[in-house]
Amino acid sequence: MYEFIPKRAFFEKDALEYPMGKNIYLKLQELGVDTQIIGTHNRVTGIPGKTAQEAYLEAKRTLVVGVRRTLDFETCKPSAHYQLPLVTSCPGECEYCYLNTTLGKKPYIRVYVNIDEILKRAKDYMEKRAPEITLFEGSATSDPLPVEIYTGSLRKTIEFFGNQEKGLFRFVTKFVNVDPLLEAKHNKRTTVRFSINSGTIIKQFEHKTPSLEDRIGAALKLAKKDYKIGFMIGPIIYYPAWEYEYDKMLSKLAESLKGYKDTLEFELITHRFTVKAKKNILQVFPKTKLPLEEKERVFKFGQFGYGKYLYPAEKMQELKSFFEEKIREYFPAYNILYFV
Repeated sequence: MYEFIPKRAFFEKDALEYPMGKNIYLKLQELGVDTQIIGTHNRVTGIPGKTAQEAYLEAKRTLVVGVRRTLDFETCKPSAHYQLPLVTSCPGECEYCYLNTTLGKKPYIRVYVNIDEILKRAKDYMEKRAPEITLFEGSATSDPLPVEIYTGSLRKTIEFFGNQEKGLFRFVTKFVNVDPLLEAKHNKRTTVRFSINSGTIIKQFEHKTPSLEDRIGAALKLAKKDYKIGFMIGPIIYYPAWEYEYDKMLSKLAESLKGYKDTLEFELITHRFTVKAKKNILQVFPKTKLPLEEKERVFKFGQFGYGKYLYPAEKMQELKSFFEEKIREYFPAYNILYFV
């Protein structure tokens, strides 16, 4: 099973005043991880790397432990009302990752130790929107599961929302170390979604991540504990064998989750890229086989002010129709939240 052990860790001095910070420090000391104290988690200068590729790979092996100063939450369309900031980045090395646009040349993994303050702020947002239900996304800029063995943040958050009448929590992961969450008192107020793709796409582009089979196995573990389960299929890539392989993926999913199919939610996200992301991807993965030809796409401005290259309308419709038909076939009680 995949376990993230960082090569190095930087601790913001103030982080050691929090129980989580102390616990992480002691765990990493036991593991023999090189640890350093820094002034602020927003300025980390000790990550090596002479080239863009080296800097990226070293950052993916770096854990930064800090205090979240800004407690104003960003909005999070289309998956939730607000982002819940628990972690930033992840140890996976997916070539297409949209965080290539936002996290810079060294996308190190950062965790926040002031979890009680973050959850208190979430409570404020819930009260402000009451009596409506407020939905929080725990993985807008991260995959929080690989570092759960150090932080315990997910379990704490899940149990916090288990006691909230006006709030729901959701997060998405490619990883499978779900055992710390199995006994959490979630009260069905947390949805765990697994990011999945065809075997070919996972093998070719999702480096340092578990297999499709292992992800489905982890989802089954949680389903047996009565969690709400969902699947984020993305990025959906249009390639020669896409119909056959995505059909095979959905068939395998349906067979594995037999008896747990009534509660499944799906989010469908087609592959897109920005000019900045393409530049960064080609620096880190110069031999990538990702489809990054602008002339084969259409350009569209996104909600954050920068443009993206999407599949043209006819391909989008072909993908949409295929997934709607197949999901309806394999999962009669399906719920497709969105297709983008």
